[in-house]
Amino acid sequence: MKVSKDALRHARALFQTCAKDGKLDIDRVKMIVKRVGEEKPRGYLGILTALQRLIRLDLEKRHAVVESAEKLSDDLKNGVLKDLKARYGDDVTSEFKVVPELLGGMRVRVGSDIWDGSVKTRLDQLSQAFS
Repeated sequence: MKVSKDALRHARALFQTCAKDGKLDIDRVKMIVKRVGEEKPRGYLGILTALQRLIRLDLEKRHAVVESAEKLSDDLKNGVLKDLKARYGDDVTSEFKVVPELLGGMRVRVGSDIWDGSVKTRLDQLSQAFS
């Protein structure tokens, strides 16, 4: 669904009102979505679609996915989480996954930021260099 510039502008303004102390307030989000659904202003579906996208992107910026070839020890998990909180703030959440295809190392994704130190990626880069 293509969202109009006007609907995007309204969604950004609503998203700003959802923030409390720089963080997303879920209660405010629920209240705003309910109110927009009840009042049904012009282009309200576009507004809600754009607002949903902004909220999803904001939540992704605060969630880290750490993939490793083997299960990480608790000390290593705590160290990675400490580094992520230092970089992204104390409200970052984390999810640790075991992905054997990585062969070794780990890959960390927070929002659109990706740090890939896996053996698989290094082998792929080496293979590309020889092609």
